[in-house]
Amino acid sequence: MNEIPYIPFHRPDIGQEEIDAVVQTLRSGWLTTGPRTEQFEREFAAYVQSPCAQAVNSCTAGLHVALAALGIGSGDEVITTPLTFCATVNCILQTGATPVLADVGPDGNIDPDSIAQRITGRTRAIMPVHLGGLACDMDAIWSLAREHRLFVIEDAAHAVGSHYRGRPIGAGDSDGRAASDAVVFSFYATKNLTTGEGGMVTMHDPALADRMRVLCLHGISKDAWNRYTEHGSWYYEVQESGFKYNLSDIQSAIGIHQLRKLETSIQVRAAYTSMYNHAFAGLPELEVPPQCHTSRHSWHLYMLRLNLERLGIDRNEFIRVLKRKGIGCSVHFIPIPLHPFFAADANLAWNHCPRALALYPRLVSLPLYPNMTEDQVLYVIKSVQETICSARKTRPVGVSAAITGELGKP
Repeated sequence: MNEIPYIPFHRPDIGQEEIDAVVQTLRSGWLTTGPRTEQFEREFAAYVQSPCAQAVNSCTAGLHVALAALGIGSGDEVITTPLTFCATVNCILQTGATPVLADVGPDGNIDPDSIAQRITGRTRAIMPVHLGGLACDMDAIWSLAREHRLFVIEDAAHAVGSHYRGRPIGAGDSDGRAASDAVVFSFYATKNLTTGEGGMVTMHDPALADRMRVLCLHGISKDAWNRYTEHGSWYYEVQESGFKYNLSDIQSAIGIHQLRKLETSIQVRAAYTSMYNHAFAGLPELEVPPQCHTSRHSWHLYMLRLNLERLGIDRNEFIRVLKRKGIGCSVHFIPIPLHPFFAADANLAWNHCPRALALYPRLVSLPLYPNMTEDQVLYVIKSVQETICSARKTRPVGVSAAITGELGKP
């Protein structure tokens, strides 16, 4: 194996097609929301099999505008997971509503049984997060929503390209009986599909889509590039207090080409995941990420689990060792209750999430992206195995040969 330079946790897959599209957009003279964004919305809606799509400047903006468009505000409660980025909870707080944390199940996703225990007369919505690209148990969540007349807003920041029971996240169920009110995707720089910053909201209700479109641009009745009436192009109406959440044509030009190669990207991620899983499956000090045979994982993240009781080091030292070997890692996520801003609410009985807090110290996200080479993947495997070998408390019978043999060979 050749010498491997530093392997960052992520490197975006930007090719000449995206560069050319940005240059063409710059030369077109239309830089903000316009025809490229409309094309991106149309193609993305078709990809996830949803009738409506609204481009936004971040997933955070999409979550906020979805909550606002559904009328969620002061006095309301929204149930979500503690194992998520802070944006999920911040958006709930910014509407004036109260976030309520349901615990996670063994797969790290929000547990429907815990959701059921947290529903009160003030609950208005459930906001599941598809952690790492693994789909939540949406059938159970939709069933709870129907029973209690709740909205469902999926935080699909990790789940572009993920499928649930054979259908893309955003499409709803195969019978057409259940679909979330809004599904919000992220196109941040580290995501499977990136526009640098950006996101998309998909929905099945045209009336909700119309309201969301108005709210995304200051509450104005028509977007800037389509503002032609009998008054001329200068006329517009502010229908309600809105936000500045629109996506630019420069970003959409990138997104169009990212979308076209998304399936190939997911195939590469799945192949590298298979290499990781094969190499780590025989090590009792590790657990590979959970999967669901009825759903397609998009493998936005490869979240390895450490069995700390078998190791002489903690997760922080594990990451430091890999960094010294030239490998960047990350952790997804610091649970919401552990952040100082949320600490007071974390002590409330209805926010206790012991399973999420127990899982958090074990999680390490390894590099996983199409720009990695197979040699780099094998080097990560070799480095993880060496780290485990030197850090284990006891050497189980049969493991030594796996460590000293052809490391990482799938």
